[in-house]
Amino acid sequence: MHHLIYPMRTYLIVSGQGEETNVMAADWVTVLSHKPPLVGVAVSPKRYTHRLISKYKEFVISVPGLEMLRDVWIAGTKRGPSKLKEMNITLVDSTKIATPSIKEALANIECKVVDARDYGDHTWFVGEVVGYTYKEEAFKNGKPDVMSANFLAHAAWTDFVTFEKKIYKSE
Repeated sequence: MHHLIYPMRTYLIVSGQGEETNVMAADWVTVLSHKPPLVGVAVSPKRYTHRLISKYKEFVISVPGLEMLRDVWIAGTKRGPSKLKEMNITLVDSTKIATPSIKEALANIECKVVDARDYGDHTWFVGEVVGYTYKEEAFKNGKPDVMSANFLAHAAWTDFVTFEKKIYKSE
């Protein structure tokens, strides 16, 4: 049934610190509140990322572009921090938390966990946004530049899409 809500934006979730740092691909990410700024991500307790978020109480939501598709695939299909050696990403210091951000990402949203609840076979981690960085060329005039930034969305198991080069406006 869940495939009926796709395509969905795809993100990379960075968790842990130092040698324990891990990156996981995730589609089940959303904004929950503007004031305070809260976001949520669903993570299975079977995932290494779940252990790291539970331990350190923080995570980063990195926004990949099409150029990072290979890294998204590795992050979503391989387990544990050893996969970082196969990825072409650069981990950099975040502005407000110890969990690193991804230099190549279009944006990095730094979150401190304020709640975690189990729903079915996933835990819903709620993070308060405490910092962020972004590439200005991807967010011109305070809006995502969908015409050229190549934001990535997951359409089906091995299929990904970007946004078409046309914007439709409602009246």
